[in-house]
Amino acid sequence: MGNKNKTISFRVNEDAFETLREIAEERDISLSAVFRDYVDTLVAHDGQVRVVPEHELEIKRGDESFPPKVEVPKSFIREHERLELEADHLREQLEEYKQYVTHLREQLDESDEEEVIHLEDLDADADEQPFRLG
Repeated sequence: MGNKNKTISFRVNEDAFETLREIAEERDISLSAVFRDYVDTLVAHDGQVRVVPEHELEIKRGDESFPPKVEVPKSFIREHERLELEADHLREQLEEYKQYVTHLREQLDESDEEEVIHLEDLDADADEQPFRLG
């Protein structure tokens, strides 16, 4: 039992028929070949075929390029670069502050004895004018 071809017959309106014939003439193939190509494509893609004019196909192919391309104004790019530089600067500052806090904690840990300051000692050191509140 070989692979036998079957004939499919259907009706289309006159305008559709003329359009299909023009497509066949453009491609220099028979009208039957147009239908065979369509049916082969339909079978190959499990019925998920949509017929669109070629000029729309070219537009869609251009839109579906990967990676997608979008035009961005230069002002947006400059602002983005400025924000990246500012973020880098803030990260550097944060790292410096972390190092400083670590340094202060190490100093605090090194001094085991509590440092006590008596108010009398402060008064004795201040031989100059007394301080006033208010």
